[in-house]
Amino acid sequence: MSEPYTPPKVWTWDRANGGRFASINRPIAGPTHDKDLPVGRHPLQLYSLATPNGVKVTVMLEELLALGHTGAEYDAWLIRIQEGDQFGSGFVEVNPNSKIPALMDRSGPQPVRVFESGAILLYLAEKFGALLPTGAQRAECLSWLFWQMGSAPYLGGGFGHFYAYAPEKFEYAINRFAMEAKRQMDVLDRRLAESRYLAGDDYSIADIAVWPWYGALAKGQLYEAGEFLSVHEYTHVIRWADEIAQRPAVQRGRIVNRTWGAADAQLAERHEAADIDRARHPGSAT
Repeated sequence: MSEPYTPPKVWTWDRANGGRFASINRPIAGPTHDKDLPVGRHPLQLYSLATPNGVKVTVMLEELLALGHTGAEYDAWLIRIQEGDQFGSGFVEVNPNSKIPALMDRSGPQPVRVFESGAILLYLAEKFGALLPTGAQRAECLSWLFWQMGSAPYLGGGFGHFYAYAPEKFEYAINRFAMEAKRQMDVLDRRLAESRYLAGDDYSIADIAVWPWYGALAKGQLYEAGEFLSVHEYTHVIRWADEIAQRPAVQRGRIVNRTWGAADAQLAERHEAADIDRARHPGSAT
């Protein structure tokens, strides 16, 4: 058992602390180097990586395109967070918090920056009048959207970090966040027992926000923790996750800015719809 830790009176930064992410974690904001961001030809410029937060936005954009909103055409540029791309001066101008995803909307006379994945989903839903219900279902949708924004840090930064990434295994930390992860899954399972989608009968930005995190967890695809968390217990979440995974726009959006896994599930950058087709069906005519 490790020696008990007594916090010092004043915390100081140990650059070696942080385990797998020690090289990019730091207690200050701002850029570390000068680097302009590339700009493509489409109205929307996305700077991202296919983590759960990044997948939310590429799925949203592909859903909008599937609905016929041609103004949602986009360039998706790869931000390699393990290499510190998010600390380049151009990226920090778009997102001062140095986290992916970040979006620049260049469709108007002045570019508009949007950062934080939930804010991007809401911005796009309002811009195109899609995937955001009205009336009482709007309130339900926004409640689940913000539930995800508040809950996922406990799943990722809490459970995921201590279970999968921390340099040492700490029983207290893993137990604490495993309990919270299972509580959150139970919250979702109870909701989805009474409703097809999170906001009601219709698919919405709430589902797009929650699915990359909790759908992946329910299918045993997150942190290799499916057995540990007994995710098979959450049958309603699994039903919902499987249904969303069958949506063509979801299948397209989930591979954008992805650089790992099977070759036909990777697309580092997306600049036109055919890029996705070529990645998913290599060797076929487009």
